[in-house]
Formats: sequence, structure tokens, C-alpha cells
Amino acid sequence: MLRRPLLLLLTVALLITTAVGADFYAFIHAPVALPQQALHYEIVPGRSFKRLARDLYEQGVISRPLYWIVLAKLTHRADKIKAGEYRIETPFTPAQLLAHFVAGKTVQFSLTVPEGWTYRQLRDALDRHPKIAHTLDEGDDVMALLGAPGMDPEGWFYPDTYLFPKGVSDLEVLRRGYEAMRHRLKEAWAAREPDLPLQSPYEALILASIVEKETAAPEERPEIASVFLSRLRRDMRLQTDPTVIYGLGEDYDGNIRHRDLKRDTPYNTYVHKGLPPTPIALPGGAALEAVLHPAPSQALYFVAKGDGRHHFSETYEQHRKAVIRFQLGGDARRYRASGQGR
Repeated sequence: MLRRPLLLLLTVALLITTAVGADFYAFIHAPVALPQQALHYEIVPGRSFKRLARDLYEQGVISRPLYWIVLAKLTHRADKIKAGEYRIETPFTPAQLLAHFVAGKTVQFSLTVPEGWTYRQLRDALDRHPKIAHTLDEGDDVMALLGAPGMDPEGWFYPDTYLFPKGVSDLEVLRRGYEAMRHRLKEAWAAREPDLPLQSPYEALILASIVEKETAAPEERPEIASVFLSRLRRDMRLQTDPTVIYGLGEDYDGNIRHRDLKRDTPYNTYVHKGLPPTPIALPGGAALEAVLHPAPSQALYFVAKGDGRHHFSETYEQHRKAVIRFQLGGDARRYRASGQGR
């Protein structure tokens, strides 16, 4: 007498299981529903998978939150979801959406660090970026935090475009820039030309920063570098305006005056021989290459022509004439009082 009800119960259970299985299969392979063509969705750190499923259900993205939870449990992915900001697009299925979150394919934001920026400009850009977590205080020893205590940060961050997810720390972006510069400098130094008047990779970094600031014409960099290297060999002062400007700091108002060329700062290469104590900017790879592979030139002087390029001279007399021509409007009487000349 009990066999018939039991058989009926088993039949009903089998039908229910089959129906649920078919419904589950249809769910995981059907595209999710989005309120628009694409949805930006943020998973905050610490959010439980159940809360995530409910939130996606409430936003109309998934229709069966319980099925999605079961799928995550069956595939052992419930605890592997990565926090961050995501872009969800059709034709994502619930299974693909789960894989997307596990892979951590977050929306990437960017910060472009131009060649020639100073470290201060880099820090200001990090502080202003709305997607970067600001963890550094003004007084923090950044180089110590990067494992290089006692070093000046100027020049040590490679100019590039950096991609990162929302919430990356300012220190992490700096770490990537520092490691990129260390790697690039190490490679460039190892492949340098022989007999350069540079004693270390750091000296190459310093000179590259000066070359970076001296010209806006990329093709001039090797010859600019050649002039400075020749001057170092001859124990001549570099006499380069960008170092003077850097040494003036906030006192620089856009103009270099004759008295500025005589102002005794550690960076005034009109006053002091040799390289300044630190870089004056963030040099790019081309400036590093120019310093370590300079042009075969005999020039010891150069002067801006007013079009972003320079005129190079081998002798002081040639240089004097070039200064009069390109900067003093041909008036030789103004040369003595100009304070110019390299």
C-alpha cells in the first residue's frame, strides 16, 4: 500500500529536480539584463558574496540570486571575487559575470606623467587624481617607504602613462614609477658608450634631467648631451639655465635676471662646476639614451634660436656671434651686459 505514494513522491521529486536543473542551466547561460548598454558597478572591499548577489538582483542585473550563489559555491569562486570598479556589458551571462569578477578585470584609470615634470608636479597630480587613494602626507619620506632611504626623490620616477584600478594608493603608483626608472637606468647604463665623464648611473640621471629640460626638440638631445659631456671633460661650468631655475624654486617668476646667474645655490651651474647635487626633473628614456650615447660633436656652446631649437658652436667667438644674432637682435653692445654665454 505504501509503494504507490512513495513512487508518486519520487516521480514528483524527479520532475521538480529536472525542472529546477533546466531552469538553472537556462539561467547561467542567458545574458544578464542591464538597465542600459553597459553598467559601471563597484564591488567594495569586504562585501559578502550573498550581499553582492542581492545587490545585483535589486539592480535588475541577475534574475535568480540564489542560482548565482549556488553557481559560485559549485565552482569554488564565492571567496575569490576581487574588489574594484567594473564595466558590465552584454552579452555577459551570469557565468561570465562571475568569471569577470574573479579575474579582477576592473575598469582601468590612468595618470600621464610627462617628460620633464618635477617630482613636486608628480605629487600634485597624484593628490588631485580622484581615483587614487591618498595615503601619503607631505612630510613622509617617500624614498624610505620605497626602500631607498636617504635618496632625494627628484628624477627617480619614469615618465609614462600609468594604468590602475580605482583605489590604488599614491605610494603604489610611485613605486611603479620608481621601479620603471631603476630598470631603465640600469639597462641604459650597462649599454653606455665607453669613456664618458660620468662616474655612476645617478650622475647619468642628473645629466639626463638637464638635457630633458634644455630642449623641446627630441632630435637635439644627443648634441645637447654632447656639449655638456665635453664641458665636464674640460672642467668647464655647465652654465645651463634650467638648473638655475630649479635652484630658485618658488622665487622664479618666469624670468632669469643677471643677478640670478650669480646667485649661489647648489644648483647654479654658472657658479659651481660639475653636476648639480640631484636631478632637476624626471627625464625620459630618450634623454637617458642621449646622455649615454651622445652625438659625435665638438660643440661646447649652444644658444636658443627662438623656435624651440638651438644653434651649436665649437668656439666661444662663434657662440658670441650666435648669441648676438639670435637673442640680442644683432646688437653687439648688449652682449657684455646680458650675462649670457655658455
